[in-house]
Amino acid sequence: MVGDENYGEGSSREHAAMEPRHLNVKAVIVRSFARIHETNLKKQGVLALTFINKDDYNKIREDDKIDITGLKDFAPSKPLQVILHHTDGTKENISANHSYNEAQIEWFKAGGALNLIRRQNR
Repeated sequence: MVGDENYGEGSSREHAAMEPRHLNVKAVIVRSFARIHETNLKKQGVLALTFINKDDYNKIREDDKIDITGLKDFAPSKPLQVILHHTDGTKENISANHSYNEAQIEWFKAGGALNLIRRQNR
């Protein structure tokens, strides 16, 4: 999912993050997040990213396929690479930031915070 500035503002909190998860959205890439919405996405196991260069938003086309690389080495303060596969056969690489800490990265790897808690309590 791709969004503009202050993505998630005015949303109904947890439900606004649960819905993308239930629609099988794996990542949200935006120019900026509403503060609480970003954390709610993280808790749901949805990868929350921001464009390093906000103008990269304009490079994305409606019918692009998007790959995110670097997840095997996912670490705090380490940007991820986004590859845009355009339908004309061309590709563009852009970089995306995240604000995940170590615990939140574990949420993502587990598919959400509740999944991690469930596994830890077995």
